[in-house]
Amino acid sequence: MDQRIINLFDEYTHAPLSRKEFMDRLKKLSGGAALALAALAMLEPGYAAAATITPENDDLETEEVSWPGDGATMRGYLVHPKGRKKRGAVVVIHENRGLTPHIKDVTRRVARAGYLALGVDALTPLGGTPADEDKGRELIGQLDPAKNLNNYLAALAYLRSRRDSNGRTGAVGFCWGGGLANQLAVHDPKLNAAVAYYSQQAKAEDAPKIKGALMLHYGGLDQRINAGIPAYEAALKAAGTKYELYVYEGVNHAFNNDTSPARYNAEAAKLAWDRTLRLFKEKIA
Repeated sequence: MDQRIINLFDEYTHAPLSRKEFMDRLKKLSGGAALALAALAMLEPGYAAAATITPENDDLETEEVSWPGDGATMRGYLVHPKGRKKRGAVVVIHENRGLTPHIKDVTRRVARAGYLALGVDALTPLGGTPADEDKGRELIGQLDPAKNLNNYLAALAYLRSRRDSNGRTGAVGFCWGGGLANQLAVHDPKLNAAVAYYSQQAKAEDAPKIKGALMLHYGGLDQRINAGIPAYEAALKAAGTKYELYVYEGVNHAFNNDTSPARYNAEAAKLAWDRTLRLFKEKIA
């Protein structure tokens, strides 16, 4: 697919670009309405086809859980292997659309690796994640950043308090969620490991506050996000932070999202996921 089309979709999903303006520009780039719709089908998520672990998986237990947040009772999707034992716990942080079927699938993937996995619905205070992704992106922008951060800090505290938790915690986030994973690393000194995929970096001056191990994954073609890498890495080095930074050349933003065929890259996604699970095994298992 023409890289300009992928960049346009990235602009649409991360900037205040109306659906009409996006479609008008997409038609011009793709050469007509029919080709624009074909391109859109490859860009927008196809959740059913990309699910890798069904909710009815015989090896996993799933449940809807809640915990006190900042001005709201938060809700989430908790998954863990069957058989009660103390496990490391991971908060899974969604993209800017909410707790979608894809992120629930990622939560099950974390659980299948042996952890308590909690997919938090950040949109709980606004009624929860809607089926309409455009509406989800709109609602994300209405969240109070400070309260939202507190809600995720409370999620980590909730996981540590569970009898089936070993007390060690990690976080993994994607896009909007990756930026939040960076923030959790800054604001929670008890967090053992944070993994951020193609996301906004924390402020350079906050790097010394990070106590846990940090892993950063970036797509080589993601110019918008990658512009922040040099300053962040310099700050992490200066602070002596334990971090790993990987740039996967030739792949786009959201390369791990297997519901979007145009941007998904199986090789990079597998390598990044293997590295992520290796960090969790080292720090929270």
